[in-house]
Amino acid sequence: MATAATTTGAIDWRQEWHEFEGVTYLNLAGQSPIPKAAIRALQRAVEWKKFPQQIPDTAFFEVPNRVRASIAKLIGGSPHEIALTTGASTGATAVAYGLKWRAGDEVITASGEFPLQYSTWRPMEEREGIKLKVVPPAGAFHTADDFVAALTPRTRLVSVSHVRFDNGAMLDAAKLAAACHAQGARLLLDVSQSCGAVPIDVERSGADFLICAGYKWLLGPFGTGFFWCRREQLETMRPGPFYWMAAEGADNFSALALSDPKPALAARRWDAAETANYYNLAALEASLELVLRAGTARIADHNHALVDLLFSRLPLDRCVAASPADRALRGPYGCVQARSQEKTQALYEKLRKENVITSLREGKIRISPYLYNNERDIDRVISVITA
Repeated sequence: MATAATTTGAIDWRQEWHEFEGVTYLNLAGQSPIPKAAIRALQRAVEWKKFPQQIPDTAFFEVPNRVRASIAKLIGGSPHEIALTTGASTGATAVAYGLKWRAGDEVITASGEFPLQYSTWRPMEEREGIKLKVVPPAGAFHTADDFVAALTPRTRLVSVSHVRFDNGAMLDAAKLAAACHAQGARLLLDVSQSCGAVPIDVERSGADFLICAGYKWLLGPFGTGFFWCRREQLETMRPGPFYWMAAEGADNFSALALSDPKPALAARRWDAAETANYYNLAALEASLELVLRAGTARIADHNHALVDLLFSRLPLDRCVAASPADRALRGPYGCVQARSQEKTQALYEKLRKENVITSLREGKIRISPYLYNNERDIDRVISVITA
């Protein structure tokens, strides 16, 4: 990591993180480093547990609700529509169990998708008699047109990533959502690799459900995330077990003998159990405040500039871009690969040996910068590649 300050505008964002001790960290898509503010919030939460007499009953609801409010602001939704989860898989499971299925219903996903798509929908083939249709790309990268062409009258749901984990390709969600809705299907987007790093407006996107891990572009701890369910979909979901603190009246701890609990008419009925996880949520709340203060448009512009610089300087006899060149079709990071799988593996290991931290995903080196990175970090990558 370059020790020089990284600035975007007049703000020195680099100071929001601790030093990386000589490491060039370009792996936020794999695991975000926690900001200083989140560490301070975590330390305060530890003090709460150290002296539990300091914890008011209201904190069981106020802390989660503040996090919901921040997520809602980030995606242009309502806190009413947001459940706090332990990751993207939790939200996908809520949709799988919440929708009313008929034998022969289709769920469409993409080939080469992140494993949660298959671990969610394959078991539902046996459980509910649905059919999972896996769609390959017509070109180098999946586009909305690939899924639109795969729609049939039996399609009930398209479940895909907004930004692909393995190549950074970004989907035109609004176009796909419009096609889905035209024939009564729904759209579920995994926004784990986009939310917090590119602007998202749930109204414009047209998606019915969002699922998201919190430990990447939301800058939160591992084991955090959210599930967003469009208000119109809330009443159509099947009833099922729910966390008891999501019941109406559960905020009155002096009268909890609720023998016939009714879930709140809100997405929090899908909250992960023990929602008021002070350690995780305190840190996530502080991290979300930083994301909101920076702004997703600023973060996207910063990352695109660094990835564009990287792509423009690649020695093409050794390494080529493996993500869309067009910013409009690319998420907040870029992937590269050498001329063979073996050479790509060797290059990844070479970068790692030189303390340039990236990810190796499906035969591609994923380089995911953030506000703490600058052009010197791209210089470092190029110097290792060309050495």
